[in-house]
This record gives sequence, structure tokens and C-alpha cells, in this order.
Amino acid sequence: MTDSAAFFDLDRTLISGTSAMPVGIEAWRTGLASNKDILGWGIAALSFLLLGDKGEGSDDTKSTFLTRIEGASADILNTLGTEVLPKLVAQVRPESKKLLRMHGDKGRDTWIVSASPEVVVAPLAASLGMTGGLGTRGRIIDGHYTGELDGPFMYAQGKADAIEKLAVERGYDLDKCYAYSDSVSDLHMLELVGHPVAVNPDSALDHIAHERGWPVVIFARKTKRALAFTSAGAAAAGIAAGSYLLGRKHGRSITLVQLAKRTLRGG
Repeated sequence: MTDSAAFFDLDRTLISGTSAMPVGIEAWRTGLASNKDILGWGIAALSFLLLGDKGEGSDDTKSTFLTRIEGASADILNTLGTEVLPKLVAQVRPESKKLLRMHGDKGRDTWIVSASPEVVVAPLAASLGMTGGLGTRGRIIDGHYTGELDGPFMYAQGKADAIEKLAVERGYDLDKCYAYSDSVSDLHMLELVGHPVAVNPDSALDHIAHERGWPVVIFARKTKRALAFTSAGAAAAGIAAGSYLLGRKHGRSITLVQLAKRTLRGG
């Protein structure tokens, strides 16, 4: 047993984009989503990629999720998770894989914590050799979803609540744990652990991380190159040869090697 873990948000953190579209397309193929749903989710996904998660519409997202799965068989949702898995694996950042190995080498557990359905999150975590995945769960009775939640909606405070519960069950010392996210909506999760890291942060999280001295790292979207940005959003210089990321702590760049050293020594 270990007393520490690393918790990873999914969209724009562990993976390079958003899981909404691949999950939505599979939901449409199985009859759980309409053409109108796909259009709406596509617009929301584009907005998320460009602007980050502003927290708007989270209640609508929860309502839509519960409405669409009401009456659906658990087998259909499990099939959806299986079908979408290769698409999500292809989106996993190379930098994320390195961090997972670093934490694993240190003996820490690793978890995905995401608002996406747990039938999607858990298989992805297993395929990456992680300890597990915490996602939004729907209540199942007699093999069918009731349209009610089984546990918290895994968003904002819901993520922190789930992590606190898991820490009690697993014996994690949260002061020794890490959390990675791109969004200010995950502030509760980041504040919960001793080692918060902002990854490709939205402007609000970037500001908070800079004020509090949290590491800020910018992962490349599709290549091994990475850019560092000032708090004003202007590109800073210096893409180090062979680096997978640059970041900032009190305005100072953090290379992958430096972040690795911190991760491995627990500081």
C-alpha cells in the first residue's frame, strides 16, 4: 500500500483534446444521442478547446447525461466505453505518459478524475496501467440505468469530494498527493493536495497558479514541442531542445527534467 497518489483531470490535461466528441459520436451510434445533441456537443467542445472550461452549462450537461441514459441497458453503456477507448488512447499526451511512469516509479497510485462517464474513464485508466478512474456514474437497477446519479457528479466540488472519500478508503496522505488540471473548475481538487500542478491552464487558473507559486506547465497539443506563455498570454522564448514541456513558477521556466525531479522526490 502507498500513502500517496497523483490525480489527473482528463480533457486538455491527460489527453490533448476533449472526450466529448468521441463519446458523443459513439452515443449517437448507439441511439443515446440525436443529431441536435451532437451539434451542441461539438460547439461546446470547440468552445472548451479554445476558451477552456468556464463552468457554464455544467448543470445542463448533468441533466442531459442522466436523461439520455435513462432506461438504457448497462451493456450498451459498457459497449460505448469499449468502442471509444482506442480514440481516447490515441489522444493521450506523451508528456502525460511520462508523468504516469514517473509517479509509478515513485510508488504512487495514479487516477483519472473526470466528469465523463465512468464506463469511459475506468477502461482508459486500465489501458494506461493506472490504478483506476473516477467518473460520473449512473444508478443501475435490474441491468438498466434509472436516470439518477450513483455518487457525485464528478465536476468541481464533486471531484474533491470523491478524492477525499478515496483518500480515506486507501489511506492516502493528501499533503503528499499530486493533482493535475487545466481548468479553474478543478480548483477544489487542486487545493486539496499538497502538490497541485496547472497544465495548459485557462486564464483564471493561470492567474491563481502564478499568485500561489504552483508549477505551470504547457504540454504540446500534437508534437513534442511546447510553448511557455506569460500571464498576459504572449509567447515566451526558449523551447528547449528535446523538451516535452516548459512551465513557470514565479515566472521561472520548468523543464520536464525539473518537474521529474520534483515528482520523484515528492517536492
